[in-house]
Amino acid sequence: MPINRGQWIVKLTGTDAPARTRKVVDSLARSELRLENGLGRIVRLTFNVLYCFFIASHDRKRILHFNVTRHPTSSWIVQQLREAFPHQSTHRFIVFDHDAKYGFEVPAGIHSMKITPVQTSIGSPWQNGVAERWVGSCRRELLDNVIALNERHLKRLLSDYISYYHEDRTHLGLGKKTPSGRTPDFPRGRVIARQRLGGLHHRYDRAA
Repeated sequence: MPINRGQWIVKLTGTDAPARTRKVVDSLARSELRLENGLGRIVRLTFNVLYCFFIASHDRKRILHFNVTRHPTSSWIVQQLREAFPHQSTHRFIVFDHDAKYGFEVPAGIHSMKITPVQTSIGSPWQNGVAERWVGSCRRELLDNVIALNERHLKRLLSDYISYYHEDRTHLGLGKKTPSGRTPDFPRGRVIARQRLGGLHHRYDRAA
C-alpha cells in the first residue's frame, strides 16, 4: 500500500544550500521545540486515494493533529495548521520535505504563526525521522491489515490507532515508555491482555 510523505520546499540561497540545510536540521535534531509534518497517501476499498495530513511533536513523539481528505490543497493544509495551533505556539520549528501541494501559501501561514519552516535535504528522510517512523508504524500496524472504506472510516481507524500509539505502544526512544507517559505496572501479578484496535493489537498489564 503506497505511502508518500509530502512536505514544502524552503528555498535557501547560496551555492552551498544542501550543506547549510543539513547543518540546520542537524541542530534541530537536538531541539525539544520542534514539530514534524507528513502527508500520507492511502488507497481505500474502491481504489480511490485518500490523504492523511498529520503533525508530530519531536520531543514525546505525539501526534498533535491529523485530518483526512481526498483533495489536499494549500488552503486546506493551512486550515489544518490553524486548527492545530489556534493560539500562540510554543514550538519554534516545523520540518518538511518535498511536495508541490504545499505551494507558497503554506509557508506564509506558518510564518504568520511565528514558527520557522525548515526543509530537509533531498534523499534524507532521517531528518524528518519522527514523521517517517510514524507513517511506517501506522502502515505496518494498521493500514496493511485493514482497508478503509471511506473518509469517515479512515478517520475512525486513525483516531483509534493514535490513541493506542499514545497510551499503550511503548517506544525505545522514550525508554520503553509511551508518549502519554504510561504508568509502570506492578512487579508481580497475573498478566491481563486488553484488546486494542478491535483485537489487532493488545495492551498487557499486571493485575493489582
